[in-house]
Amino acid sequence: MGISADHIRKLHKYEIRILVALERLMKRYQWVPLDILTRTVRLSESEVSYRLGRLMDWGMVRYDTVPYEGYTLIFSGYDTIALISLTRKGTVSALGCMIGEGKEALVYEGLGLGPVALKFHHVGQRSFQSARVTREYLPEQGHCPWIFASGYSAEREYQALQRLQPAVSVPLPIDHNRHVVVMELISGATLNRCRLSEPRVVLDAILENVRKSYEAGIIHSDLSEFNVMVDGDEQVYLIDWPQWIDPAHPNAEEILARDVDNIIRYFDRKYRISYALQDAMALVMR
Repeated sequence: MGISADHIRKLHKYEIRILVALERLMKRYQWVPLDILTRTVRLSESEVSYRLGRLMDWGMVRYDTVPYEGYTLIFSGYDTIALISLTRKGTVSALGCMIGEGKEALVYEGLGLGPVALKFHHVGQRSFQSARVTREYLPEQGHCPWIFASGYSAEREYQALQRLQPAVSVPLPIDHNRHVVVMELISGATLNRCRLSEPRVVLDAILENVRKSYEAGIIHSDLSEFNVMVDGDEQVYLIDWPQWIDPAHPNAEEILARDVDNIIRYFDRKYRISYALQDAMALVMR
């Protein structure tokens, strides 16, 4: 279920209190028992049950009896409390249409002081166990609900964007809350959806930005034609940074080479531009 601004506007203050309490209690419970939730929000059990029913109808909360009876936030509930917080801070004043969807994120248009993009990290949406394996910042063992994994992902991306600006061509970071990053709205399309008039110029620009990010102490580690954006003037932006690593990482050179190889192979396939990996790596690491 997508984000519903109408449902958010209709939320009662008790329902917001329940959502925030569930978030806090999920640090201790996989499924939050009703009696624990009731004591935490200091409302009657009947009131809490009624409010939970509305939240479940709107797709913000889920109930289950396995391994025991309890409630948990689902993505739209977490999206909701993050949006409420960003609105109260004045970062966001309106939510627009969804403009992008990936395996682990949704991107919406919005308004702040001007047009913005809101990226909702949804780590583990398809498979939390595979996300745990591929993202080294997640704990290998122990209790780590997807909402906190998504928060870690958003925080890392926000940190990367802050460090890379303005030397590297990335979206300008504006704010973040929980699992949401608010950033500059970039026009254009991802590289795989473009037909470039000057592909060699764009390839050189991508490699130059990879070089500058390496100098800044950040390796993308998931770079491909799907996370490079090109606007109408063929200005390049590198996007999607939550999996970045430091050049001091033991496998840094191998991971950097994979990023670079993904890009040069794409340009070879689509535009027949040959670029030796050794030459590209020498440029990036000079």
